[in-house]
Amino acid sequence: MDSLYQEVILDHYRNPRNKGRLDPADISHEDDNPLCGDQIRLDIRLGEDGRVAEVAWDGHGCAISMASASMLSQEIQGKTLEELLQLGKDDILEMLGIELGRARLHCALLSLKVLKTGAFGLTAWTGVEES
Repeated sequence: MDSLYQEVILDHYRNPRNKGRLDPADISHEDDNPLCGDQIRLDIRLGEDGRVAEVAWDGHGCAISMASASMLSQEIQGKTLEELLQLGKDDILEMLGIELGRARLHCALLSLKVLKTGAFGLTAWTGVEES
């Protein structure tokens, strides 16, 4: 089963969804993973109904962080800010579908950290500490 998920990760890495930038954006934030140098920027436009109308991300890094950003960008389409706030570590791990060590966990959660920090100002949030 892991090989199926690995193929999905590689597909998102090689063929990223929603990669680019939005200008203007209602929410825009970028951050990096100081442990490995991965960097992600996330731009979001909200519709009149308060839902995510458009999302784009850009950055560089390992297959895990880039695939995670691609998958997250698809996941948040059409969601409200309240629904975005509810996203957590387990949601990202479920999307990726593989077990990760602590170092790779930081890579996988970088896009979610950028989302949480940019949209809600949760500056200390890394997600790694969540159970």
